[in-house]
Amino acid sequence: MLNAIQLGKNCGLKVSELCLGTMNFGMPGQGHQGDWTLGIDDARPIFKAAIDHGLFYFDTADVYGVGACEEVVGALLKELLPRSEYVLATKIANPMGQAPNMGGLSRKHIMEGVDASLKRLGHDYIDHLVIHRHPHGIRNQVPVPVEETMEALHDVVKAGKVLYLGGSSMFAWQFTEMQMMAEANNWTKFVSMQNHYNLIYREEEREMNPYCHKTGVALTPWSPLARGILAGSYQGGFDKGSTNRSKGRDRKRTESLYQGEMDFAIADRVVEVAEKYGKKPAQISLAWMLQKPEIYSPVVGVSKISQLGDLVGATDITLDKADVTYLEELYKPVVNLLSIGSS
Repeated sequence: MLNAIQLGKNCGLKVSELCLGTMNFGMPGQGHQGDWTLGIDDARPIFKAAIDHGLFYFDTADVYGVGACEEVVGALLKELLPRSEYVLATKIANPMGQAPNMGGLSRKHIMEGVDASLKRLGHDYIDHLVIHRHPHGIRNQVPVPVEETMEALHDVVKAGKVLYLGGSSMFAWQFTEMQMMAEANNWTKFVSMQNHYNLIYREEEREMNPYCHKTGVALTPWSPLARGILAGSYQGGFDKGSTNRSKGRDRKRTESLYQGEMDFAIADRVVEVAEKYGKKPAQISLAWMLQKPEIYSPVVGVSKISQLGDLVGATDITLDKADVTYLEELYKPVVNLLSIGSS
């Protein structure tokens, strides 16, 4: 059973120890992940199981399924729980259409995008609004003045449409600039950072993770299992996918994110440690992350109830220091994906 924890040190919001990432729910065939998307009827038992395990923090985004994900997530949460019993996060920034202002973090798109998300979700407010990328890190979008973005985000909070703000995947200096700008103008600051972090991509340990730990910002990493690599979905190579996701279109995205020469060697060590503890690789990978003091509620994705149970079980695993060292020692620095625009 998951515990409720404070989301960092800068707000009073409580979330579950794990956050359910919902990218794979929506309308099958729609959106960039359409070939492995589950519809509302297949998603319902997974949501029910999550709730039964004490999970009440759910993460979606406008761009997932081009809006379909928000529709499914919003409908299921309203069906299964009273509004006061869950925390709903969604994200904004990526283009939602071909029109010039249907993406980015301009004042216009923030105002219109938040309203559109609320309509799709069927909710009056969003607990936790996360900007999907930095205002200057969104492909094919103009570099919006950071002041414009921060003031617009503050305004949607003051309007009661959003309760808390979070950031995602940007350079630490960019995040620092935004936080300092908000503080200088008495605007709403970010309480969380959803960054890219796992055993085979640890570049965030250089700056972002220490910065957030020092300033009380909660880290809620995405892809804690490296899109299945650390769960054994690829079985040692990208051509050996064993799931619909790893065998489908999503494989190209995974290959673009994980290019380290030691990736599969590290994954092999995860398997070794899992055998030692009598656990599954996914559980060991997640347990490693959860032992980091700066980590609060990693975003996990599942397509089966059994996977959810395994990940919840990871919260009860404590790894020996020697095993942590064994898992970490093969890592070699890789190109920071933010610098090539693909994170």
